[in-house]
Amino acid sequence: MKLILFASNPKLYSNQKLLSSAVSLGRDISFINIADCYLTIKSNQLEVYHQNKAINNINCVITRIKPALTYYATSLIRQFEAININCLNSSSAIINSRDKLYTLQILAQNNLPVPTTAFANSAVYTKDLVQKVNQAPLIIKLIEGTKGVGVMLAETNKAAESIVNSFHSLKNDVLVQQYIQEAKGQDLRCFVIGDKVIATMQRTAQEGEFRANIHLGASGKMIKITHQEEEMAIKASKLLGLQIAGVDMVRSTDGLKILEVNSSPGLEGIEKATQLDIGKEIISHIVSVIKKL
Repeated sequence: MKLILFASNPKLYSNQKLLSSAVSLGRDISFINIADCYLTIKSNQLEVYHQNKAINNINCVITRIKPALTYYATSLIRQFEAININCLNSSSAIINSRDKLYTLQILAQNNLPVPTTAFANSAVYTKDLVQKVNQAPLIIKLIEGTKGVGVMLAETNKAAESIVNSFHSLKNDVLVQQYIQEAKGQDLRCFVIGDKVIATMQRTAQEGEFRANIHLGASGKMIKITHQEEEMAIKASKLLGLQIAGVDMVRSTDGLKILEVNSSPGLEGIEKATQLDIGKEIISHIVSVIKKL
């Protein structure tokens, strides 16, 4: 069984952990840098090359894609899929999760709770967007982003309008979203593998920071979630087509809200918080999937 870890930085904790976990479980795995790959297309002949050598005889590609390479990487992943190489996560699932607006549309359409969100192309409607999400304070998000980057808190309506209009002037699309004040800088990260929530932690933002991202200095601790919350996390992951996902949720006065679904969730914070070996869980799941094919 031959595996590839398809990512950008072999030194990241998550990538190092997946590589070492595969080796410890006796699996053949190689790291391939996305930037060192390209594809060619001919009639009935599709190839992906790594440093001028065609990639073949692979059982599974483990995908960990940074936002800046989403389009290029998913093009390569589609090529792998076209030549019947299994990819976790799939190209379509990654695209679904990277577009925050599309993620919310999929979840809401399937009756999963999400924060009230508004989106428009023209600055003419900025005031209307702010009103639609119950006015400030509110969250403004870039359509694509991760680790809390591109997420802003507007304390007043005027500040919100200024931020949104500034992004429009730069030709950037942003969401205007309800801010769950009662969460007090806390959210839940549910790590889903297959059809199970393997681990859950509560993340708490640093003092003076509203974003509860570990990469921004938030602290994490293991927490038990309800059966309903577990079911929602699994359903959200499945709706987007993800086999491996980090589902971020927040508890509000009117119930749970799903904030985002991450297709390349980090391992370091949740392993530290829960003392669980998530890396081995991922590799074991991948091996199980391959054996069933």
